[in-house]
Amino acid sequence: MSVPHRLVAPALAAAALLIGTTAVPAAGTGRPLPGTYVVSRTPGTLPEGIDVRPDGTLYVSSDGTGALYRGRVTSPRMRPFPAEGATSRGSTRGVHTDRAGRVLSVGRDRLTVHAPDGRLLQTVDAPEGPLGAPDLNDLVVTRDAVYVTDWANPVVLRASLRNGRVGPLEPWADVRGAFPGFPDRYWLLNGIVADPAGRTLLVASNGTEAVWRIDTATRAVSRLDLGEESFGADGMVLHGRTLYAVLNYGAPHGVYIARLDADLRTGTVVHRVTGAPFDLPTTLARHACRLYVVNSQNEPPGTPPYTVTALDDPMCGAGG
Repeated sequence: MSVPHRLVAPALAAAALLIGTTAVPAAGTGRPLPGTYVVSRTPGTLPEGIDVRPDGTLYVSSDGTGALYRGRVTSPRMRPFPAEGATSRGSTRGVHTDRAGRVLSVGRDRLTVHAPDGRLLQTVDAPEGPLGAPDLNDLVVTRDAVYVTDWANPVVLRASLRNGRVGPLEPWADVRGAFPGFPDRYWLLNGIVADPAGRTLLVASNGTEAVWRIDTATRAVSRLDLGEESFGADGMVLHGRTLYAVLNYGAPHGVYIARLDADLRTGTVVHRVTGAPFDLPTTLARHACRLYVVNSQNEPPGTPPYTVTALDDPMCGAGG
């Protein structure tokens, strides 16, 4: 979920749709939910990844320090999550939780697994890639595996998942063959999502300005067809057949929403949420008809406070 500064892409010729971020009532309580969440007021935090659990617990990662933060959708203030050893790698990007509530996160050359109380359960180091040292960016957890993107190498890594234990991270899919002749070092793999069965992955590539579909049974890689759209996504969420993606270069910054076909091979962008109140967004999470968008600020040290913006989901009620 890093933001590239090396590439310039053509802007999308489309009108922006700005959705309000005013507070809305919390389900069943009558109390309004915040429109903005303060992750941290510590200079240099630079929030990056986000996950929201079904019970409304939020986790946000720090690219600047490696720290993790935790909060609730009902409260505007997040607090440091006492994740043992989280700051030792110096940067944490992707963060996701599994069904048991364990917190999995990646950054630089390491994947960590923390218990809900912050105990460090596992560390898994990534091998060097075809271009050199790894720079892990995002991850997705399926029923039997964890898949991880590498910002510095054009490969997706995989670790088996058995009885809650994560196996070794191994190179699993080299994507270069899907776009022959494209410079290896500019693939810049970012967000990654999976269908509920774990049969299909969608992988964002800033460098190719596209999202790539990978069949987990065959490892076949093909481009997600979104027509003429330039779609160099950063973080993504897949909900049914709806793909939510954050774009932060080569197009107005914001959330872009596409409806996909049943096989997740083609789709059409149906909503764009751009402009204020975003401050270099990197990724998002979806919970209870709301979207939670991370404002990274990206350039150290940024300007506190570092925040997450909540938006109404325009696709809520539109079906899977």
